[in-house]
Amino acid sequence: KVGNGDATITVSDTAHGAVMHDFVTFADAVSLGGNITAPVLNQEYQIATIVNANSYTIEAKDTSGDPVLAAAGDSGNGGSSTVGAYQLNTGLNTYISSTGWGIDAWGINAFGSASSLTFTNQLRLWSSDNFGEDLILHPRGGAIFYWNTSAGTSTRAVNITSLSGANLAPTVGLQSIVSETDRHVFVLGADPLNDAGTARTGTLDPMLVAFSDQESITEWEPKTTNTAGSVRLSVGSEIIGGIRSRQETLVWTDQALYSIQFVGPPLTFAVNLISQGTGMLAPNASINAPSGVYWMAEDGFYRYNGSVQRLECTVLSYVQQNLDMSQAYKCFAIANKQFNEVWWFYPSTQDETGEISRYVIYNYLENTWSIGELVRTAWIDEDVFEQPMATLNGYLYNQETGQDDDGSPMDNVFIESSDFDLQDGNDFAFISKVIPDIKFYGQNTANGIPLINMQIKTRNYPAESLTTKVSKDISNNTDELNVRARARQAVIRLQSDDDATTDNRLGVQWRLGYTRLYIQPDGQR
Repeated sequence: KVGNGDATITVSDTAHGAVMHDFVTFADAVSLGGNITAPVLNQEYQIATIVNANSYTIEAKDTSGDPVLAAAGDSGNGGSSTVGAYQLNTGLNTYISSTGWGIDAWGINAFGSASSLTFTNQLRLWSSDNFGEDLILHPRGGAIFYWNTSAGTSTRAVNITSLSGANLAPTVGLQSIVSETDRHVFVLGADPLNDAGTARTGTLDPMLVAFSDQESITEWEPKTTNTAGSVRLSVGSEIIGGIRSRQETLVWTDQALYSIQFVGPPLTFAVNLISQGTGMLAPNASINAPSGVYWMAEDGFYRYNGSVQRLECTVLSYVQQNLDMSQAYKCFAIANKQFNEVWWFYPSTQDETGEISRYVIYNYLENTWSIGELVRTAWIDEDVFEQPMATLNGYLYNQETGQDDDGSPMDNVFIESSDFDLQDGNDFAFISKVIPDIKFYGQNTANGIPLINMQIKTRNYPAESLTTKVSKDISNNTDELNVRARARQAVIRLQSDDDATTDNRLGVQWRLGYTRLYIQPDGQR
């Protein structure tokens, strides 16, 4: 209904509960009288006010966003049926570790009123997986949605409970995964069936794994004639996440790693405790790679390729000291198979943003570790696309493409070694010559143009700060460098020559090999 000359429309909906939604999209809306017509209403609206438990108001607008007023004679007029679809309320961009006090204005509720954690007031994380050519989408802690590709991108995904033939499908859960060859749908942390087995409880069980009938997204009732069912894990207090692997599905709790393998009726699945005390740090902190499955735990990094191995990490202390544990659920793992690497992006306490800002890389072929600073919020490897693709601030980036930064030179690019001892760190040593092993690619590598800068930093005692003793330019024509540096410990840093002209730095790529140092025992002057 609309008021006289008013752009406000009051909508009554006893089925959905207006207070549970923030946005609604109207489609195929009929005329509500006067100047308010179907094409005007066919768009997205933010709910303006809550009238009561079953009614709310929206502000009618045209496609440019300007208000649309009712005609003078339209006071109280109503229309025929209107098709509205409610959007999911957005979650938080910050992880909340436990419940706290209310978020309303001062004095709204009684002192000590707790504000419970729900689907809408927790960090929003999504999982997705293919069911054939279709897609299963699952916001953590919320309902499970199914998108049928044959309906086209103009058709929204729907709750699996609303699919034709849906029978006792989970209403909430933590993550959904489709198994490898047998095509069961797993819902980790699903809500269990009630005691009578006639309905779902609506409250997620953080240790329950529910699975559908084989090749079905709709049948979830355990019967003797199907393979649907559920299993409750025992080690831990909450399922953190899972991943599909070769001939098995791996599931991590906060304390253990489980393997779920299809064995057929009557058991359907064999659930094995693989390792206890090796839980996962965050729901997206695991990744498949050619040499196994890698994940990040609170105490380090692990690999599973039939058995669990703890990775010896040379930068573990640095990562643990910098990791913002209050936002650890934002950590995620990616694969970069082109360079035999797995990465973990994580938020750092040094940056004080609570957002992804740094990474740690493990090269599983060379068994080496490296660290750096880069902000990316999602990543997919080159399996689907020719190059990896990543996201940041609404932009999609082609990773590992070219040598420049979107048309500009790559500034502040460097490789820096850890401290290494000279003469075992007991005596002073003298570095007199460096033979660099650097290969340049791309344009501007001719004519001996200085392209990168090498620094040697030293310290005499472990507690001292590093001091830059040598700074030299290196080009593709540099055979050796004569230097002078005395110390017990040293660090070598190779970095982009940011002071050079832009033309000389565009299109340049370089790789570091085995650099040789001439070192001899020496005293300190």
